[in-house]
Amino acid sequence: MLMTNFLSSRKSIREYKKKSVNPELLEDIQKYLNLLEKEAGNIEFRLYENGSRIYNGLKGIGGYSGVMIESPHYIGLNLKNKEDSTLIFGAYYMEKLITKLHSMGLGTCWISIENVDRKLKEELFGDISGEINYLLAFGYPKPRNPFINEPFSHRIGVDELVFNNKIGEPISDKELENRGLDDLFYYVRFAPSMLNKQPWRFILKEDKVILLIKYKDGEVPNLIDAGIIMYYFEELSKTIGLSNKWTLIEGEEKVGDENYKYIGEFKL
Repeated sequence: MLMTNFLSSRKSIREYKKKSVNPELLEDIQKYLNLLEKEAGNIEFRLYENGSRIYNGLKGIGGYSGVMIESPHYIGLNLKNKEDSTLIFGAYYMEKLITKLHSMGLGTCWISIENVDRKLKEELFGDISGEINYLLAFGYPKPRNPFINEPFSHRIGVDELVFNNKIGEPISDKELENRGLDDLFYYVRFAPSMLNKQPWRFILKEDKVILLIKYKDGEVPNLIDAGIIMYYFEELSKTIGLSNKWTLIEGEEKVGDENYKYIGEFKL
């Protein structure tokens, strides 16, 4: 599967067929979850086959933009500690999982349950050693109505996304093209983000790319969006011959009324 095609067409699925995924495929999914856990560390994926129990327990309480998504199955993301790095890589591996499920012909949708009472969570999900604040709904998507137009999802331009050496310094299309990074930054804009806020920004330096998350006073930088963009950036980088990984870094900077949290650097 071409990552560029997947990203530009990636959509959250909010309506599913009332049809369970076949047991053999669920077994393959569980094996893949086990592999992701070994690779990730501090993260546990829990597969819940009885989707109706989860849905009925959370209906009217948690969900996508406050609306619970009904699906035949769910996967819980259990973060074993409260470190920023665990949250970032939890999101990273959730998107890696989404890519795998898509290749199996399944639709997915992130669900937030941050505000759900812990006692109810334990009733629905069993003993929780860390924190389950996010679920992934998955199953066979309902056919889309061809007469209903999909809502347009605005994407910021590369000129707003990438800075040259420091925050706020514009970079030219020619510079990106000369360095062979123009397509990478064009397609990474299609990565999903919470409420489509697209808070990620990049500083391009001579030998590396620095990732930042932009946020306003009174807000909290969205580390879920940070992990998501890191995953897609790495995958798209492979298409131009780069196979490096992000290294997490610390730092904060304020420019005007915008705050920027430094997340990681990627060696070129």
